[in-house]
Amino acid sequence: MTEHEHEHGHDRTDRADGAAHVSTGTPTETGDAATAIPELVIISGMSGAGRSTAAKCLEDLGWFVVDNLPPALIPTMVELGARSQGNVARIAVVVDVRGRRFFDNLRESLADLDAKGVTRRVVFLESSDDALVRRFESVRRPHPLQGDGRIVDGIAAERDLLRELRGDADLVIDTSSLNVHELRAKMDAQFAGDEEPELRATVMSFGFKYGLPVDADLVVDCRFLPNPHWVPELRPFTGLNEEVSSYVFDQPGAKEFLNQYTELLQLVAAGYRREGKRYVTIAVGCTGGKHRSVAMSEKLAARLATEGIETVLVHRDMGRE
Repeated sequence: MTEHEHEHGHDRTDRADGAAHVSTGTPTETGDAATAIPELVIISGMSGAGRSTAAKCLEDLGWFVVDNLPPALIPTMVELGARSQGNVARIAVVVDVRGRRFFDNLRESLADLDAKGVTRRVVFLESSDDALVRRFESVRRPHPLQGDGRIVDGIAAERDLLRELRGDADLVIDTSSLNVHELRAKMDAQFAGDEEPELRATVMSFGFKYGLPVDADLVVDCRFLPNPHWVPELRPFTGLNEEVSSYVFDQPGAKEFLNQYTELLQLVAAGYRREGKRYVTIAVGCTGGKHRSVAMSEKLAARLATEGIETVLVHRDMGRE
């Protein structure tokens, strides 16, 4: 993100495109009336990475948003929503280091929610150290955990505190190079829609020379294919160009790779569904993220869509050269 937002107090003025993905909850019986358990999204992540923007997205779409709720009170909030006779069908809770003395209760609260059959998702907002430092410096505010040390000390302490939660997150969004509007688009891609899909995939092309995407679940390397960069008449174009795409897929192994990797993803997707995982980011890389990875990502996304997997296509590095 290029517009810094530091989550402090109730500072949630920035926006990001977002929409609710959701089921209406599981009907349960309470007394004489049927009660729908609200859907729950827990938003967490690094300070300055965009938690407030993500929460504001859901709030604008009619979600009931609670900022900095102690984790131990999350089940109580869900119970109150269930008693609202459908008026509070979707709840988003922001959990961050401002409530760190309560943070140890989060795992227990999540286990309690699972036992009650609550549909819940954990969204983790990530960003690089360099990007976070720039954002804190731009607003001249200290990191919540830096104490008498430096901003980087606070960031390191927060990463350590959140490491386990990041590993358990259903969706990780890296905002290092995103502005507020791009984060809105990314949230919209993941949460928009009237019904929750069984599995939602993001296929992202990227260039290895610009670094691995930190929010990728799976990474594949297209550098085994000849590089169109070295073909003068193809160099100015991208993998979106039909001539470039044809060149890539005319190379030995290209079509076989696409076919076999698609089959592998079908196997992986079935396992994700069984485990209740709803989001997967597949990163497809080449040297610069302009030719091979773009062409392969386009074909792969189309294949996944035909398999019934709702797919979003992102070309991270195209145009950076």
